[in-house]
Amino acid sequence: MTSRELVCAALNRANPARVPRDLWTLPWAQARYPEAIAALQRDFTWDFSSPDPQLNAQADVSAVTHGKDARQDEAAVSGDPYAVGEYRDAWGCTFVNIHGGVIGEVKEPLIRADDWSDACDVHIPEEWLRFEPGCINAQCTGEKFMLTPVTPRPFERLQFLRTSPLLYMDLMDPPPKMLDFLAQMHDFYCRLLTRYAQTDIDALFFMDDWGAQNNLLIPPALWEKLFLPLYRDYIDIAHRHGKKAFMHSDGNTLKILPQLIDAGLDAINCQIFCMGVKNLAPFRGKITFWGEMDRQHLLPAGSPQDVEQAVDAVYEALWADGGVIAQCEFGPGARPENVRRVYERFAEKGRLA
Repeated sequence: MTSRELVCAALNRANPARVPRDLWTLPWAQARYPEAIAALQRDFTWDFSSPDPQLNAQADVSAVTHGKDARQDEAAVSGDPYAVGEYRDAWGCTFVNIHGGVIGEVKEPLIRADDWSDACDVHIPEEWLRFEPGCINAQCTGEKFMLTPVTPRPFERLQFLRTSPLLYMDLMDPPPKMLDFLAQMHDFYCRLLTRYAQTDIDALFFMDDWGAQNNLLIPPALWEKLFLPLYRDYIDIAHRHGKKAFMHSDGNTLKILPQLIDAGLDAINCQIFCMGVKNLAPFRGKITFWGEMDRQHLLPAGSPQDVEQAVDAVYEALWADGGVIAQCEFGPGARPENVRRVYERFAEKGRLA
């Protein structure tokens, strides 16, 4: 089976020949463990990729320049997203980074007015719409399962523009101009995803980190009112065009998983071990768990034997002729031998089945 066939079989619970694989590698790991990463690339087939968009002559090319590990929504207009210092993204947000190899944080709000009256000054990067579909299609002719290089992230984008503390207060009593801006941003994201859905891409990919360690970052009812309708639209765009819908969300998102499943989400990249594998077992066969293995404790501090037991727990609780994608993030603190053991053990589980 090709990578695309493997992923589709996992999504459809059609008993793929092996568990599909996806490795997320941050520059932190590339700088520290280049030989280990080269060995992983040599010894395993990775089943996912994303095309590189090319903008037409009228577009601002600087707004979408990005490295292979940076999604378009993290694209730098100035500076390096992964270097110590500052960089500015295509929306105008300035990130401050004190640790090389990872993404920094926004410290100063771009939207300063409490009534959001200055939101009209925000640059929404309409130039991202002016990519060449033929270039995207040409990159989708191989065997990999292709995800969009853009990742709409409405909640996080609001945080980047306003800063998290100010946004949390705004959300409790939303200013009308904030809701107007959210609608405008959502319209842009819908148009962007629709344009990609009209290419030969396999899945639309969107994200928002919604969980703290033990709960959601905002009340579930508020999430359901303001943000679930946005994700429903993204999922509907994907399905109307015969594509799959993939989402990433860090933290404990157990309280919103049923609503995302009801909305038709095909695959979620979430922190399985933050929520507890047993707590996710009731959703077996209802959604594909696109990873991830525990990068808080297991990958940095566990032994290869601990990794083996964790993979076994995921496979036994969540695999149902598919429904699991072997994925982890090789990022800060992760031990190379533990990352390797994740993929070795998933391969062994497939052979033992």
